[in-house]
Amino acid sequence: MMILIKNGEVYSPEYLGEKDLFICGNKIEYIGDKIQLQKELPIKIIDAANKLVFPGFIDSHVHILGGGGEGGFKTRTPEISYKEIVRSGVTTVVGCLGTDGITRDMKGLLAKAKALEEEGISTYIYTGSYKIPPKALMNSIEEDIMLIDKIIGVGEVALSDHRGSQPPIEKLIELASEARRAGVLSNKAGIINIHLGDGKEKLDHLKRTVSETEIPITQFIPTHINRNEELFKEGIEYARSGGRIDLTTSTTTKFLMEGEVKCSRGLKRLLQSNVPIENISFSSDAQGSLPMFNELGEFIGNGVGSISSLFKEVKDAILEENIDIETAIKVITSNPASSLKLKGKGRIEEGKDGDIVILDKETLEITNVIAMGNIAI
Repeated sequence: MMILIKNGEVYSPEYLGEKDLFICGNKIEYIGDKIQLQKELPIKIIDAANKLVFPGFIDSHVHILGGGGEGGFKTRTPEISYKEIVRSGVTTVVGCLGTDGITRDMKGLLAKAKALEEEGISTYIYTGSYKIPPKALMNSIEEDIMLIDKIIGVGEVALSDHRGSQPPIEKLIELASEARRAGVLSNKAGIINIHLGDGKEKLDHLKRTVSETEIPITQFIPTHINRNEELFKEGIEYARSGGRIDLTTSTTTKFLMEGEVKCSRGLKRLLQSNVPIENISFSSDAQGSLPMFNELGEFIGNGVGSISSLFKEVKDAILEENIDIETAIKVITSNPASSLKLKGKGRIEEGKDGDIVILDKETLEITNVIAMGNIAI
C-alpha cells in the first residue's frame, strides 16, 4: 500500500514543522515539503491539515493474554483485542505474563503475539513471569532471547511484592547476567522488566546489583514506579543516577486516593527534578488485573488495566501540566524504542516503520492510525 500524508504538523518526536510523508510498503520512504506524485499511482491520500502527526505509540507492558486471578479464577482478565490497541494509537506492543504463569503460559503468549501481528500491529514479548527462576519457553531464558525473534527480554519479574517469589539477590544477579549475555549475543535489549510492589524493599535489589556487580543500571526497567509516594521519590533518585523508570498509566480512583502518583503529574515532577527525559517511559499494564488488598494482604476487589490510558496520560501531561508536545510523547515513542532496541520504531524518519498517529490539533483526539504501512483507523 502507498499512503501520502499531506499538510500535517509533524513531531518526530522532535518538531519538524509542516511536512508531507510518503509511506510505501511498511516503511516511511520520504519526508518533504509539498510532495507531488503521479496521479495515476494507486495512492491513498490523507489530508492532515490542522492536525498533528506523531510516531505510532509503543506500549511496553501489556498482558495481551489477560492476567489476574488474585481473587480466584472468576477474576481472570480477558485477552486484549486488535481494535482496542489501534483505537488507542498503539502500533507496537510488548506482551508479558504476570502473577499467573501457570494457566497463562509462554506458548499462549507467543501465539497471541503472532495473532496480533497477523492482524496488523508489531508485537514483541518477554519471557518468564513474576517468579525467579523464570519458566522459559525453551530450555533457558538465554535460549528464548537468542533464538526466538519476538522475545526481547525477561519479565515482568516481581520484587518487593507479597505475590513475588521473594528471591535472594544472588538469584536476581544470575538472571540479569543471563539476560544481558543473551542480549549481547543476539543484539537485543535483553532487559529485565521489573514489577515493583508496595513492599519495604523498593529498589534495593536493583541498586545493590548495580553497585556490587558489573551489570549496568540500564539492564533493568522497573515499572509501577508511581505506585506510591515513597517509591516514586526513590525512583527519582534512581533515574537521576542513570536508571530507566517506567510509570504505569492504568489506575483506579482508589489507588490515586491512597497515594498513587498520576502519570501526567509524575512526568512533570520528574522533569522538575532534573531527571533526563530519555530515562522515562509510560506503559499501560493493559488487561492486567488491578487487585486491591487490605492491610492483611487479603483480596478485596479487582479492576482491569486499559490500553486507552496510555495516551490519555500523555495528553493530560500536554493539556493539563503544560509539558511541551515533543517532550511528552517521547515517553511512548522514542524512549521505549531506544531502551528496548526496537530499531524501526519510535520515530518519524525515512527508513523507519510506517507507524503513524494523526490527531486533531486542538483536542488531541486520535483521527487516523497507520500501522506497518496499513490504515488501521
